[in-house]
Amino acid sequence: YNLCDNAIKYNVEGGSVTMSVGERDGKAFVSVADTGIGIAPEHQSRIFERFYRVDKSHSKASGGTGLGLSIVKHAVQYHHGTVELHSEEGKGTTICILLPKE
Repeated sequence: YNLCDNAIKYNVEGGSVTMSVGERDGKAFVSVADTGIGIAPEHQSRIFERFYRVDKSHSKASGGTGLGLSIVKHAVQYHHGTVELHSEEGKGTTICILLPKE
């Protein structure tokens, strides 16, 4: 839910959100991509930290706490998976969850 919610919140007007599922390298994946504002390179290494928010003013308006992506990452790691982030400012963000099939 959090990945879809973020993709909608941080998208541009008229933008799109795409969700994909499948298999890659013998692992199951779920990917959520948006055509939104993207994440600046200097923030990308920190967005999975608890309470970290790139735009504090937007988070206050939308009710964000900075916990969602941290919870996603920990839940995925608990199931021996990984989370990948691909983002470019002004073009959008893709977050991919990879989980072992067994």
